[in-house]
Amino acid sequence: MADRETWATRLGFILASVGSAVGLGNIWRFPFQTATNGGAAFLLVYLVAVVVIGLPAILAEFVVGRRAERSAIGAFDRLGRPGWRAVGALGVFAGFWTLSYYSVVGGWVIRYVGASFTGAYFGAPNEYFGAISVGPEAVAFHAVFMALVVGIVAFGIEGGIERATKLMVPSIVLILLGLAAYGATLSGAAEAYDYFLSPDVGAIVANAPSVVPAAVGQALFSLSLGFAVMITYASYIGDDESLGVDGVTIAATNTFIGVLAGLVVFPLLFTQGVSPETSGPGAVFVAMPTALSALGLLGRVLGLAFFLVVLTAALSSAISLLEVVVSYLVDNHGTERKRTSAVLGSVVFLLGLPSAWAEGWLGWFDSVAVGLLLPVAVLLVVFFVGWVMAEDAVDELRTGAGDRMDDLAPAWLWALRTVVLLAVVGTVALSLFNLTGAPV
Repeated sequence: MADRETWATRLGFILASVGSAVGLGNIWRFPFQTATNGGAAFLLVYLVAVVVIGLPAILAEFVVGRRAERSAIGAFDRLGRPGWRAVGALGVFAGFWTLSYYSVVGGWVIRYVGASFTGAYFGAPNEYFGAISVGPEAVAFHAVFMALVVGIVAFGIEGGIERATKLMVPSIVLILLGLAAYGATLSGAAEAYDYFLSPDVGAIVANAPSVVPAAVGQALFSLSLGFAVMITYASYIGDDESLGVDGVTIAATNTFIGVLAGLVVFPLLFTQGVSPETSGPGAVFVAMPTALSALGLLGRVLGLAFFLVVLTAALSSAISLLEVVVSYLVDNHGTERKRTSAVLGSVVFLLGLPSAWAEGWLGWFDSVAVGLLLPVAVLLVVFFVGWVMAEDAVDELRTGAGDRMDDLAPAWLWALRTVVLLAVVGTVALSLFNLTGAPV
């Protein structure tokens, strides 16, 4: 077998991981989840979920990946626990499942980038979205998006993914900062900030059965947890890097960009009198053009900048989801990367056809992924690392960290075994309740 690829630089790994995390989950899914789950109340629970569940869980995936130096499924064989291969397989399946409808949304974004030049979506945003979001055109742009993803992954870790994300992630941050600065000057900014940043604790308590699993699911989705992405990406890094520092950097940067996206979207909506409670997968694609339509040429410029950010974020996440499956076949079956990328991309395209043909299917695929597949996959990884791989996990977290992790690593393991495990169990239970509508 040829030498296994690695990241050329530590920055490349961090930016690729941030790019995976900072995707449609932050800019497409986050605003409508925030709006439909109480605004700032949702944001507060989401931030707690990132710290309490997301950060410890991302470190759990890191230690599995780097310790094994293999992609998700093969990692458990390499660690001498072949009976746990199903955990990696579930993560791979979750990523494959999610990419199928994620690519459809990516196709919508490509269409909106093009329409920003002409302002085609300004006249009647609802009707425009309805015309392009399903049917033959949605299928065609779904194919275009998947072709872009396949093209990047086919060039490998250093030449494809690392090179692309080094350009993508800084671009996302710079454009969002510019849009957020503009949003702060708008007349509706104060009202938007109050809605987005001033939580009502009473509302959180009253709506906990729906807000908590939604916020935890969003935290997992936006951090790319449960997809086996972080296991795969960590398998390409060396022993001289501190997993703890990298994990904090990735989680903090991802959360910052998610909040920044809210500081862009909500001031625009409130200024134009658009209700943030507009829900559903098409919320951003209808609400943002509605908010920008009164701004004339400036609206087109802002629309182009916004949807370029969304497209860049979508691609940076999508390449990580495809890489999980590609790396497994390349690592364990010696398949050729370019051909494997093309074949798997074609399979993902076919799986996404129902979501491209009817929006109801897309909503169902999303609810299954975020409400079931991701929390169950994270639960199994947390249990494996906390109770099966415990001593090796602590040793791996200390590797490359000097003295910084001597005390923190055991504390992390304790939290993983108790607080995180119980929190994810509760989230899975609430998610099953919400999915089935029956007691669990």
